[in-house]
Amino acid sequence: MIYPAIDLQGGSSVRLYQGDFKQETLVSADPIRQARLIREAGIGGLHLVDLDGAKTGQPHNFELVSQIVKVFAGETEIGGGIRNEQTIRRYLKSGVDRVILGSVALKDPEFTKQMLEKFGSRAITIGVDGRDGQVATDGWLNQSTTSMADLIAVMTAAGAKRFIVTDTATDGTLTGPNIELLQGLQQKFPEVRIVASGGVGSLDDLKMLKQAGLKDVIVGKAIAAGKVTLEQIAEVNENAG
Repeated sequence: MIYPAIDLQGGSSVRLYQGDFKQETLVSADPIRQARLIREAGIGGLHLVDLDGAKTGQPHNFELVSQIVKVFAGETEIGGGIRNEQTIRRYLKSGVDRVILGSVALKDPEFTKQMLEKFGSRAITIGVDGRDGQVATDGWLNQSTTSMADLIAVMTAAGAKRFIVTDTATDGTLTGPNIELLQGLQQKFPEVRIVASGGVGSLDDLKMLKQAGLKDVIVGKAIAAGKVTLEQIAEVNENAG
């Protein structure tokens, strides 16, 4: 499935360039309307990110996310600042289908394993963000020395089945996804679902990802820039079965 992304900051929908909070572009001052338009286009999945939460380590846009979930009425997931069980429960209770554990998966793997055991792999997705194959944390502000493959291996052993992999070097650039990285990880871990994120700038990019074995893709800036339309995404999703 192709998942349109809505990145929330200060109550608005924005897009960043390579994860840089100083290079921000306003997409919509009304994210609720944006979500409604995505649903009306016939798209059944939505990817949400609380950018403020990713930076500070605690949710900042919870009420807005809750309103979006009610309006969208499709499959939803949220990431950004989710680092304790209370926040996970709160989001799931609000109607979100999946929460994304990113920085905490690297910093506190034992907690993440417990959450996978408690809520199951359907409710917990692992976010693996980074550059040059190494994991970045805290809204991509800090780069670790842990490889993406090593983190995925640990979390797969803990029961995780779905990983959103974002190459921060391509995210928001519209220059094309890091297919070599994404395909390599999917081939290395065939038992899990690698979700491609970052760099998509055209329909051809979506086709190349599919040919590379990536079934799920997150698209953000390409929609805002008019490179890919909601109608095209709906059609791709429908043809994917």
